[in-house]
Amino acid sequence: MDSGDLPARAAAGDRAAFSDLMRETRSALFRFVRRYVRDEQDALDLLQETYAAAWLAIRGYDPARPFEAWLRTVALNKCRDWSRRRFVRRIIRGATDLSSPQALAVPDAAMAPDEQIDAAQSLARLNFELSRLPPHLKEPLLLTAIEGRSQSEAAAILKISVKAVETRIARGRKTLALRLRVASDDG
Repeated sequence: MDSGDLPARAAAGDRAAFSDLMRETRSALFRFVRRYVRDEQDALDLLQETYAAAWLAIRGYDPARPFEAWLRTVALNKCRDWSRRRFVRRIIRGATDLSSPQALAVPDAAMAPDEQIDAAQSLARLNFELSRLPPHLKEPLLLTAIEGRSQSEAAAILKISVKAVETRIARGRKTLALRLRVASDDG
C-alpha cells in the first residue's frame, strides 16, 4: 500500500486508510498538542478529539493540500477550544493556574547531576513561559521553532500570511526572552 494515497483514500471514506494515517501521525501530533497544553492526559484527550473531528470532516479534505498541515489545523482548533474552556473554568473557580509546569524533555544523562537539575529547571521555566504566551504568539513558535515547520507551512496551518508568522515569531521570541530574563533576575 502506498502511503501517499492514504489521504485521498481516507477522504473517500476508507476507514483503514484513515487508521493508517492516524498511526503515521500520532507521535508527532501528540508532541505538538502536548507542548500546547502542557499536560499529558489533556494532550491524549485532545488527540482523540482531533482524530474524531478529522474523521467527521475528512470528506471536506482537499487531497491537493498536505494532509499533515490539514490535520495540524484540526488539532490547533481543538487546542484553542481547550484553552478557551480552561480559561472559563479558571475564571469560574477563581484559580490562576490549573496545572503545574512540567518539562517536555529529560535532561541528558551524560550531564552531572547538578547540571541535569539546572537544565530541567531551565527547560521547565521555558515551557512555562511558552505556555503563558498569547495563542497568536505561541502557535507560530510551536509550529516553527519546536515542530521544525517552515514559516510557509505555519502560515498555511494558521491561515495567516508568511509575514504575519515572521512578525509573530519575532514578537514571541522577544516576549519569551524578556520574561526569562526577568525570571532569572528574580531567582
